[in-house]
Amino acid sequence: MERREQTRRLAGRLCWHLVLAGTALGMSFPVLWALLTSLKPANEIYRPAPVTAPTLEHYRHALLDWPVATLVGNTFTMAAGVATGQIVIGVLGAFALVHFASRGRSLVIALLTVSLAIPPQALIIPQFLIAARLGWRNSELGLIVPQLGASALAVLVLMQHVRAIPPAVVNAAQLDGARPREILWHIVLPALRPAIAAVGILVFITTWNEYLWPLLVAPRAEDTTVQIGLTHFQTAEGSDYGGLLAAATLTSLPILVVYMTAARRITDAFLQTGLR
Repeated sequence: MERREQTRRLAGRLCWHLVLAGTALGMSFPVLWALLTSLKPANEIYRPAPVTAPTLEHYRHALLDWPVATLVGNTFTMAAGVATGQIVIGVLGAFALVHFASRGRSLVIALLTVSLAIPPQALIIPQFLIAARLGWRNSELGLIVPQLGASALAVLVLMQHVRAIPPAVVNAAQLDGARPREILWHIVLPALRPAIAAVGILVFITTWNEYLWPLLVAPRAEDTTVQIGLTHFQTAEGSDYGGLLAAATLTSLPILVVYMTAARRITDAFLQTGLR
């Protein structure tokens, strides 16, 4: 009886892992297809056959004839600036909501939660008008500052981690004469390092993939980002799918490395947030 139960559990685990493997394969299939297509010669791109004579010609074209360094630099500046700004807003907002906003805390939290349901596209017109009137088009400020308004998730996530800090520690620091900024710097920030890293990396990845806002505020080739720069391979004569997929693969490598090195930290931070 016990052996039969073990066999049934093993079969259940095997079926579950097969389902997960099939799901992972289905989700990764477009990426694998793009990678294999980028290695095909130009005359074989439209053939559904496997790669028979792999070539790096498309990667050479993407590296030499496409401003990859400029676009990656612009995208990195935008993503790092937005991630840093949202972390600062999130830490200060979370600390204020937990330790100072005793009366209006529920209202502020409700407003932050509701703001998560508002699609970013609904605010794109007023944000663009403000950026244009301030002269921020085709500039780092125009790419970074308007996106700091979407900091509600950072505030809510970090607030849960600030709440988890034992009140006795904060009270002891206050009794010793520590000021709020000293409590924030010496107690709260060290305890929030894992959560800050997770939120920062998540915002960085999301901002790296942003398309609509850079298209509106920084359309010039020398000021735009990777996502807009990929349209370089789509011309009036047709689309260079080999170069397009090669460039997309190259520009995905930095963000892939960032995510792979921090995937566990991101998952742990959000799981802990949900359990508190």
